[in-house]
Order: sequence, then C-alpha cells, then structure tokens
Amino acid sequence: MKVAFIGLGNMGASLAKAVAKEVDAQDLLLFNRSPQKVQEFISQYGGTASDLEQVFQEAEVIFLGVQPYQICPLLEEYQGILAQRSNLLLVSMAAGLELEKMADVIQNDQLGLIRIMPNTPVAIGQGVISLARSQAVTDQQVAQVNQLLSGAGALYEIEEKLMDPATAVAGCGPAFVYQMIEAMADAGVSLGLSREQALKMAAETFHGASQMVLETGEHPARLRDAVCSPGGSTIAGVNRLEQVGLRGDIIAGVEAAYKRTQEMGQEAGRNQIR
Repeated sequence: MKVAFIGLGNMGASLAKAVAKEVDAQDLLLFNRSPQKVQEFISQYGGTASDLEQVFQEAEVIFLGVQPYQICPLLEEYQGILAQRSNLLLVSMAAGLELEKMADVIQNDQLGLIRIMPNTPVAIGQGVISLARSQAVTDQQVAQVNQLLSGAGALYEIEEKLMDPATAVAGCGPAFVYQMIEAMADAGVSLGLSREQALKMAAETFHGASQMVLETGEHPARLRDAVCSPGGSTIAGVNRLEQVGLRGDIIAGVEAAYKRTQEMGQEAGRNQIR
C-alpha cells in the first residue's frame, strides 16, 4: 500500500514520521513546496520524494497537510485524476474544513474522505487524534488509518459535527496546558526554586495528575478533593483559583478556539466558491 503526504509542516512531518515506521520507504510518497524539507525528512526517517501528479495517481492513502484554504483549490486542480480513482482514501488535517465541502469539489462518491485533528504531542507518540469519516469509508479503512498512525498516539472516532469541539479541546489544548505549566513554574521560581527545578516539577505534576484521571477513572473533582485537607494549603490555593476565575477563563479559552475553528472552515468554503 502506497501512502502519501502532501505538506511536511510540523504536524504533517510528525504524522509522516509515525507512518514511516509502518510502510516501506518506497511506499511513502512525500511532497512539500520546499524540496529541502522532503530531503531532510528522507535522510532521517526514509520515504520517497514525489510530485503531486504521482501522489494523486498512485497513492492509496493521501494525508493532506496543507492549510484549510489550500485544500479545495488543490483538489480542484487534480479533479480529473480524482474522478477516475476508486481505491483512494483522502485524509485531511485541515481545521474546520467539512467533508462535504471536499466532496463537492471531488465529485466522486467512491473516494473515501476522512478528517483528522491531531495535537502536537503526536511528535513524541503521545498525541490525541480525532477522526470523522464520510459514508464511503469502511471500517477496514479506518483500521488501516489507525494502524498507520499507531505510533503517533490515541485515535478517537467521533461524529463530524463534534470535530470542531474536539479541535478546541484536544487540538488546541496543549497550548493551554503549556501556559499553565509555565505559570506554575514561574510561581515556583518566585518562591525560590530554580527555573529547571520548577519547570520539571510543574510538567511532571501535570503528567502524573493526567495519568491519575486516566488510570483511576475518577472524576477530576473527586481526585482534587482527595488532595484538599481541611484548612490546608491546597484548599487555600484552590479557593484562590476559583476567586480569580481560572475555571471560567479556561472554558472561555476553549470556546474562543472553537469559534475560530468554525471561522476557518467558513473561510476555506469561501475560497472554494471563488
């Protein structure tokens, strides 16, 4: 099976690195506007440099790692080839771009279309990948994608209407977590810890707390309460965070990310109309 990547930006390259472990080098076709990026990737992980025509003609799975507004014009440019393909699966990682909009351009009901939204920890194999599929996509094809991306992290299949919320929570979420880790480390430094100590302690605390949620299955509120001794320092800190509105600010941040994701999808749709 030949697998192709169009676009080797941060996210595309991270996923391609995982896929490179699952397919032979000659079966991993790579295209990027900058040929240098392709050669750098091949030198580290393997693969074969390709052009767009070869990609659309030969690959059985194509990961589209370009900007949302670029997807539909790209598919339109190669519509002649796409109209003749039947054993092809297109996997888009473009935020906000609906499957229906891509289908309207391709005009081939036999092609399988998948939307994924990975987050940045896929770079170290610890990512979260949301997935939605068109009706033409079989369970076997989803299993293939799952296998190809197994080295990137956990894959969650959801309804397409939930892709934008999933993007806001999991796709954008790492940036929110990084901000909180940074803030906790800054506080530690102000209280006397070294920068290195504070940063590692904060990051490991987030890691351990996350694992507690996943492995125990307990609601975060119950786990939080277990740390809060009556009249203790933890409950004092928790109360202060409630007073300054941390919970509400996090919710507002996720909602803002969700709104922008929807706007990006609308912008991509307008570009298609042009």
